[in-house]
Amino acid sequence: MGIQDKERSENLPWVEKYRPSTLQELVSHEDIIATIKKFIEEDHLPHLLFYGPPGTGKTSTILACARQLYSPKEFTSMVLECNASDDRGIGVVRQQILSFASTRTIFKSGFKLIILDEADAMTNDAQNALRRIIEKFTDNCRFCFICNYLGKIIPAIQSRCTRFRFGPLSPTQIVPRLDYVIEKENVKVTEDGKKALLALSGGDMRRVLNILQSTSMAYDEVNEDNVYTCVGHPLRSDITNMINWMLNERFDTAYKNVMHLKTTKGLALQDILTEFHLYIHRIDFPVEVRIHLMEKLSDIEVRVADGASEKIQLSAVLAAFTQAKKMIADKAT
Repeated sequence: MGIQDKERSENLPWVEKYRPSTLQELVSHEDIIATIKKFIEEDHLPHLLFYGPPGTGKTSTILACARQLYSPKEFTSMVLECNASDDRGIGVVRQQILSFASTRTIFKSGFKLIILDEADAMTNDAQNALRRIIEKFTDNCRFCFICNYLGKIIPAIQSRCTRFRFGPLSPTQIVPRLDYVIEKENVKVTEDGKKALLALSGGDMRRVLNILQSTSMAYDEVNEDNVYTCVGHPLRSDITNMINWMLNERFDTAYKNVMHLKTTKGLALQDILTEFHLYIHRIDFPVEVRIHLMEKLSDIEVRVADGASEKIQLSAVLAAFTQAKKMIADKAT
């Protein structure tokens, strides 16, 4: 590796720096990878459709396949990678994709590979235009569609592809790769910091590494409080305080305290509601009280998502907890 290449890799985000380059380096979905390896070994690769939440290894898998199929010299001439978030119209299908699919390679036998990332962002017209191209040039090239939402891909394309679902990664799959990056980058991470990274990730490897990098650059140590502070997420201690105020203080006092904490720490009501939901499951409430709170909080979350005033919706949260407090008191008498 030259000096320039080394500098470039030092400046890369860790997500790209540690992106798996071979199928062996991928940490999850062993059954999917084993199936694709078999397709490649037997030279029977079908058209592929990868779907599932972000950060679960869809793009990394197909790029690793492409590197196994083609040498570095052949890669640029044999692989067309389009991100449908940028180019999603029918014009791109008719020009760029059609011209790449229709031209044969003189010096290389085998098929070309067309990767359509974020394919669920493509218009229906563009997807319909692809149907004929997929069938017409099957002997010359293979398509791989990558998307988050399968429902946004038209049935005609789904039926022409072999589908693979990439589910969220489990902590046992994320931890080895996380430990590897921590060791390579010499980051000081506590055990509770690691748990916080996994809790915030939701099975998204990309998110884990991005938060790890951000926190390690902002603080000397990656611990639970620093991780939550770095992403602007409420701390567990903040949520505990809020719940205590709502259940034990007067309405106006609780409102002032929660509003002050929310403002000073710059917390979003959406994140507070998410944490409340998890916290309510841990408190030993009577069943009807828990149901009442869940219903009220879900309605408030919908209103917040629709752009309602956070101050008014915070009052509604307090009202829901005040009502719950009254229900508990009535049940005790």
